[in-house]
Amino acid sequence: MAVRIRFARHGLRNRPMFHIVAMNARSKRDGKPLETLGAFNPHPNMDEKAKHITLDFARTKYWLGVGAQPTDGVRFLLERAGLLPPRPLYPNVRRSAEATAQGN
Repeated sequence: MAVRIRFARHGLRNRPMFHIVAMNARSKRDGKPLETLGAFNPHPNMDEKAKHITLDFARTKYWLGVGAQPTDGVRFLLERAGLLPPRPLYPNVRRSAEATAQGN
């Protein structure tokens, strides 16, 4: 069974709130998760001007350790939280042999 760490949408119309969940890759977006790992509110609080993220670090590390693949949005949050290393800026750029020999 392939497990993904992804968002499950909750909240009101035009005011979404997302749960960060571990679920089977073939299940529906808002289906029953294997485990809820945290929550993300994309609308900033007017007093603090900050978006709220809650995350269970221990359980998220566990799911990443057993092979769960995060989606792109969740990967961005996990990189910002320090659970995943940042992706390279230019992953498809390959240096030629003469450029590396010249020391560029």
